[in-house]
Amino acid sequence: MAHEIEGSTDGRERRIAIVCSRFNAFVTTKLLSGALLELARHGVDDDAVTIVHVPGGFEIPLAARRLAATKRFDAVICLGAVIRGATAHFDYVCSEAARGIARVSDDTGVPTLFGVLTVDSVEQALERAGTRSGNKGAEVARAALEMAGLLDAIDAMGTDR
Repeated sequence: MAHEIEGSTDGRERRIAIVCSRFNAFVTTKLLSGALLELARHGVDDDAVTIVHVPGGFEIPLAARRLAATKRFDAVICLGAVIRGATAHFDYVCSEAARGIARVSDDTGVPTLFGVLTVDSVEQALERAGTRSGNKGAEVARAALEMAGLLDAIDAMGTDR
């Protein structure tokens, strides 16, 4: 019979870092609020959350890497909003933010979650920050807890065969 492992979203005793971009703050503050509410809903203490603000989406991976490297956090949540403009800048920022955040997770073993909205319009950003499409900050926070729980469950298996 196959073994199934799932991560718990129980946030008690969890320490979470959040990296939040100040660029497009009218969106990112809503994502941050959603993430904080979701963490609290799952039992994460307010004083167990560290919030780091960075200028924009491009700077998120560096701050996330430094936080993950401390090994003080069970997960790092990355929040930002990149809205398409008339230049290729959007493509570069989105690509490098995604690549950098994934690399942090891979290199450090600390779940580092991508909560950077990459949208075509302000309307789409606002929809994903708490209106029609829910709050992606909350979704990423829940996923961060689940990934932390999943890695704990995998680690608890040990190396016995």
